[in-house]
Amino acid sequence: MTIYQDIEHLIQYGLHKKMISVWDVDYVRNRLFHLFKLEGASVEVSHEDEDYTTPVAILERMLSYAVEKKIIEEDTVTDRDLFDAKIMDILVPRPSEVNRDFYYKFEKEGPEAATDYFYQLSKNSHYIRTDRIAKNKHWYSQTEYGDLEITINLSKPEKDPKAIAAAKAKKQASYPDCLLCKENVGYAGRLDHPARDNHRIIPVDLEGEHWFLQYSPYVYYNEHAIVLSRGHRPMKISKEGFDRLLDFTDQLPHYFVGSNADLPIVGGSILNHDHFQGGHHEFPMAKAPVEETCDISRFKDVKAGIVRWPMSVIRLRGEDRHRVSELGDVILQSWRSYSDEKVEVYAETEGEPHNTVTPIARYRNGHYELDLVLRNNRTNESHPMGIFHPHEEVHHIKKENIGLIEVMGLAVLPGRLVDEMEQLSRFIKEEKLDAAVNDGAVAKHVPWAKEIKWKTTSEQAVWEQMQKEIGKRFSTVLEHAGVFKRTEEGKEAFRRFMKQLG
Repeated sequence: MTIYQDIEHLIQYGLHKKMISVWDVDYVRNRLFHLFKLEGASVEVSHEDEDYTTPVAILERMLSYAVEKKIIEEDTVTDRDLFDAKIMDILVPRPSEVNRDFYYKFEKEGPEAATDYFYQLSKNSHYIRTDRIAKNKHWYSQTEYGDLEITINLSKPEKDPKAIAAAKAKKQASYPDCLLCKENVGYAGRLDHPARDNHRIIPVDLEGEHWFLQYSPYVYYNEHAIVLSRGHRPMKISKEGFDRLLDFTDQLPHYFVGSNADLPIVGGSILNHDHFQGGHHEFPMAKAPVEETCDISRFKDVKAGIVRWPMSVIRLRGEDRHRVSELGDVILQSWRSYSDEKVEVYAETEGEPHNTVTPIARYRNGHYELDLVLRNNRTNESHPMGIFHPHEEVHHIKKENIGLIEVMGLAVLPGRLVDEMEQLSRFIKEEKLDAAVNDGAVAKHVPWAKEIKWKTTSEQAVWEQMQKEIGKRFSTVLEHAGVFKRTEEGKEAFRRFMKQLG
């Protein structure tokens, strides 16, 4: 098949997905000729054997041609990714057209139709690489806190050593300021910064301030959205932030939205750009019930309660979002300065603040809900990575920061676990766990594996049990991150905090 035939197939894909119309065909064809340094030709193609539900096969052939003709410098995943965004950008409407279509649907058909359109466009444009995301492992594990979600991330490709070396050799650039800045729209990318040619964002007004809605290229849950501030400014948890979260649920009531905390260890991976994450997904924490209600005298119109969850969560619920936000701020300010030596909670040490919250907002059954997850980032000699952080005995499964997504009950686990668990399952099936301590890849899992009574009837039975046990381990990870433990002492300490709110 020639490059000219592939160009025609890609045009048919764009027409099939309604990214372009018949009036765009000549323009798109000529743009592709230019990109591939072609003089142009008319060709007849058969569409019978081509799958127009995805562009992956067409793109792979086009990328191989570009490598062969030295249009792509190196045949690496990084270089191919940089170029395929440029191919797809030719099919994607301009930002103004996307914004127009989004808000036309919003006004005529409602917010859900608008986000359906934008999410589908983000997938059709190959900005969200659904072929890679499909490789992720995903399951639910039953625990005492309900069914926790587990995903093993296999969608992010490993960096090619050649690309890493080349990026180091090049002069470091500082534009855009970060991966979340609005200036990423249409950015060509470089070896140390992904291409964003086919990336689009939607302007959203939150409490009179300009923000933008986009989707994550690495989808961990349905319609995994990112809401980013117009300016490049640090994350900050505040009443103004609560107001914006609740305003967002006013405009897109079918979406939840939340923010990572604003301190290291308990915060997210990007603390230098104020942003939220949201989406059309009900997380395990949202399903968790309130186990104790709390009366706060100044806010009789807002229900407050402690959620039955491994971490320390306060749920606020009311019909007036401004009142919910006000009470959220009362709790935040109180928690910022709160200490309880009996349970090792200190608001600050040597002038360094430790307390903050992870907030999550949603609109449900006619009420605004704001969940505030209490966080503390203090460390000590026993727990140098964090006292309220996954402890060393669970690092074989999860040792990274517990950010917003994990807080809500979805474990995003590293890809290494797939091979490690497969190897471990063979040792378990053969009942040779003692020998596994000499295997560098799985030795760290052996102490955990020895605590479990395995059903070794088949490798499939072992794997199914292993999925359940990983879920239980994740619930322990979340318990470690909880500031008030799920013991009687911890529950009483939580009650003390709530009582002092008045």
